[in-house]
Amino acid sequence: MKSLVRTPSDINLQYQDIRFTSQDGTKLHGWFLPAQGKALGTLLFLHGNAENISTHIGSVYWLPSRGFNVFLFDYRGYGKSAGVAEIQGVFQDIKAAFLWLQNKPDIDASRIAVLGQSLGAAMGAYVFANVGQSNSIRALILDSTFSDYQQIVREKFSSFWLTWPLQYPLSWLVTGQYSPIDVIGQYSPTPVLIIHTADDGIIPLHHAHQLLDHARPPKDIWVIPKGGHISALKYPEIRHRLVEYLTMIMANPS
Repeated sequence: MKSLVRTPSDINLQYQDIRFTSQDGTKLHGWFLPAQGKALGTLLFLHGNAENISTHIGSVYWLPSRGFNVFLFDYRGYGKSAGVAEIQGVFQDIKAAFLWLQNKPDIDASRIAVLGQSLGAAMGAYVFANVGQSNSIRALILDSTFSDYQQIVREKFSSFWLTWPLQYPLSWLVTGQYSPIDVIGQYSPTPVLIIHTADDGIIPLHHAHQLLDHARPPKDIWVIPKGGHISALKYPEIRHRLVEYLTMIMANPS
């Protein structure tokens, strides 16, 4: 989705409109939402497959009032970011966004956590492990993501009678080499938090448990009884719980 349906100012948020460059020169766009008062830490937010930051801001707009900076950006091909979306390029975009945050002079670069949703969480999990940055973040928070690319493809095809016979042949056309289940164990001692709703109709709950099984301590899972895909953070009690978690994580010595 290229058009932006709102800006942070439309919901009474202070923000900085950010233009930065990916590792291959692609021009990217994002928003930096400064914490209200003294910042307890910073979140790099990686949104899911559909739409762009103007809709996904609904997941994180409330964090600045709780004391956390948020940097959300659009991958290449999304929103005001240039280029065409493809996975290797998006990996570069995620690395560039993290580097931009690390170099921002008015934040504490030692207090950055990553919050990814759905496909964004899967890509972020791979990127930070693959570039050796898994210990450079305070926490990896995975909301509503899948464990394995080929597995989720098979499950999607098996749910429809017409494509059921093709679930395995078609899944072989999708590479599994970037799957979060293969890298999640590399994050220890960085904490991993997995959030998933029990009735997620897009990515079933068993993906969250598979990731938990492959992660090493410290790790935790929050299974939310209701809400559907990437909807856990709409509940005030889950927001409060996440603020408590982040406050504890940011307060620990790096």
